[in-house]
Amino acid sequence: MPRSTTPGTGTNLSVLIGSLSRLPELRTLPSGDSLLAIDVTVRAADGRAESVPVTWIGAPPAAAGWPAGHEVLVVGRVRRRFFRAGGATQSRTEVVAATVVPTRRTATARKALVSALESLSAVAVG
Repeated sequence: MPRSTTPGTGTNLSVLIGSLSRLPELRTLPSGDSLLAIDVTVRAADGRAESVPVTWIGAPPAAAGWPAGHEVLVVGRVRRRFFRAGGATQSRTEVVAATVVPTRRTATARKALVSALESLSAVAVG
C-alpha cells in the first residue's frame, strides 16, 4: 500500500513502470531488516531499454518469488550511495522503493500512481 508522506521544499520522486530483468534477491541487513534487490527494465517509446536497480526494504515475502519478466510499478526516490570495495571508494545510484505493485493489480497500481502525483501537486502548489 502506498505510504502517505508530506513532501518538503525539495522533491525526490521516481516512478518506474517496467518488468523485472532478473529474479529478486533477498538480503538480511545487520539491523535484521530484509531488503529485496530488483532490477526493473523500462522501455522508451523508441524501444530502447534501460535497467534500473531498485532496493525495497520491508518487502512482503511473496515478492521474493516474482519471476523475471514480472511487470511492476515502482514509486520511490533516487539515492546515490558510496561504499568501499577492493580498497577503493565506489558509488551506486538506485531507486529506494516505497511501493512496488504488480501492474496486473490495476486498482492498487493506479492508487500508488495517483498518490505519487498528488505529492508532486502538493509541492507545486505549496
